[in-house]
Amino acid sequence: MNNLPLLTTIAAALCIAFAGGLAARRLGLPTIVGYLLAGVVIGPFTPGFVGDQRAISELAELGVIFLMFGIGLHFSIRDLWQVRAIVLPGALIQMLLATLWGFGLTRLWGWTPGAGLVLGLAISVASTIVLLRGLTDHGLLNTQPGQAAVGWLVVEDLATVLILILLPALAPAEGGLHWGDTVWTLLKVVVFVGVMLVVGSKVAPWLLTQIARTRSRELFILAVLALALGTALGAAALFGVSLALGAFLAGVVVNESPVSRQVSADLLPFREAFAVLFFVSVGMLVNPAYLLANAGSVLALTALIIFGKAFNAILIGLVFPRPTRMALVVAAGLSQIGEFSFIVGQAGLALGLLHSDQYSLILAGALLSITLNPFMFNLVDPVERWLQRRPSLWARLNRHGPPLSVKTTHLEGHVVVVGWGRVGHHIVELLGRLGLPRLVVETDANLVVELRQQNVPALFGDAANSEVLSHAALSHARALVITIPEETAAEMVVATARQLAPDLPLIVRAATQTGIDRLMQLGAQDVIHPELEGGLAIVRHTLLRLGYTDDEVDAHTDRLRREHSHAELSGHLEAAPV
Repeated sequence: MNNLPLLTTIAAALCIAFAGGLAARRLGLPTIVGYLLAGVVIGPFTPGFVGDQRAISELAELGVIFLMFGIGLHFSIRDLWQVRAIVLPGALIQMLLATLWGFGLTRLWGWTPGAGLVLGLAISVASTIVLLRGLTDHGLLNTQPGQAAVGWLVVEDLATVLILILLPALAPAEGGLHWGDTVWTLLKVVVFVGVMLVVGSKVAPWLLTQIARTRSRELFILAVLALALGTALGAAALFGVSLALGAFLAGVVVNESPVSRQVSADLLPFREAFAVLFFVSVGMLVNPAYLLANAGSVLALTALIIFGKAFNAILIGLVFPRPTRMALVVAAGLSQIGEFSFIVGQAGLALGLLHSDQYSLILAGALLSITLNPFMFNLVDPVERWLQRRPSLWARLNRHGPPLSVKTTHLEGHVVVVGWGRVGHHIVELLGRLGLPRLVVETDANLVVELRQQNVPALFGDAANSEVLSHAALSHARALVITIPEETAAEMVVATARQLAPDLPLIVRAATQTGIDRLMQLGAQDVIHPELEGGLAIVRHTLLRLGYTDDEVDAHTDRLRREHSHAELSGHLEAAPV
């Protein structure tokens, strides 16, 4: 019975967050808006049910760990290096300008310098989650401006990790800057990073690969969770660094593993669930009465986040010669704040630099800027057209400079084969003989190792999970062949593939007539029933032995295939008399 208040809080948080997130999506807003409002609803500043804030905050720590582990898992120095020309100086200059804007605004309000610094740093970084959603919804994710915006935020995320490291040393309890503490903190961070990159980058991938070979899904998931949580807690206990940094570096070293895509897929449910609790816990700190009493400050901060940061991005675009559209997309993507801002603000609270009402102001700015961010993306095209109608202004702004290298997939014109069983083995072998590029998606780590030893590109993971299939470059493929015998899994692969590549030819294996019907309804063009095809082969050989001609046999087998599979045949086929 002692756990009842905790369970009640979790149940209420998840249920109200679900309702809020669903309402937000129906309104075309990021789900984070609904989660934050759910926290306000069960928080101590609103009437009705009040959740156990301390308990849910402890669970929210897991949300921070999984969020940071996921960011590290998708971090690539190679991809960042490709867009370094604009994102490295641009992101750092933007963060400096936004911090100065925020610090200056708080000085007008009479805040202490420490509180002003925390607010400035909090609004200098944008939400990666919100940015990716905005780019995806507007078809910009795989474009040059979209990749520049993603790279920009990666730099901001890394800079924020450094801020979280230095913030305690910059705000000692006795006042004044303790350089000794700062140097000692940095030294411990350097040692930890060195251990992770030198030792962890070898041990973690090897360990996960060995566990994957056991073909135990439970052990693999447990290993991923133990690695993320164990590294984060170990980093804090042994090196005194933040949980966020430990989790981030754990993700970075796991990213070097051949099983990293499946790690990301298996982690996704935990990351999403605990991230929801994290956002709810943040919303519980919002005091609506304080925000209403300080509506002017809320609007001023929101305007600074939306228009000030957008102005910074466009200003930087004037300094560095880049296409105007790139500057506009980056400006729209950066005109909001989110999860890292919350983490920075919470660090400020823990250090006594901020009080709860000031933190509420940051949260209000985040809530309003996230809510309005989709409208900022909607302004990109109209603003671009407006500028193009003014040739002199357009010529001054639209300076391309040297070409910007962006992330591109090395797979092009390939055939994706899901499953390397008996059927998949023959298909892959034939494609190799024909000289056609292919990619195998397989859940057996031993087979993946065998394929790679044969120089066959292979991706370890469950293709029924959209997170894994998204790395198969389906939009650049020539066809997708699904050979797995489980119809439910095949249906999930087909549904995901239709979303990722609507025009991609899909050839699927089915075991039952019901499965054939469902797969064709989901968009598979060619559904093969192996048992039926085997039976038709026997019928064909039998009729040939009985003296029927090839044309007569083809007519009979085509009629049987049409009757049993409802397949659409090109041309008119008539059955010969028996």
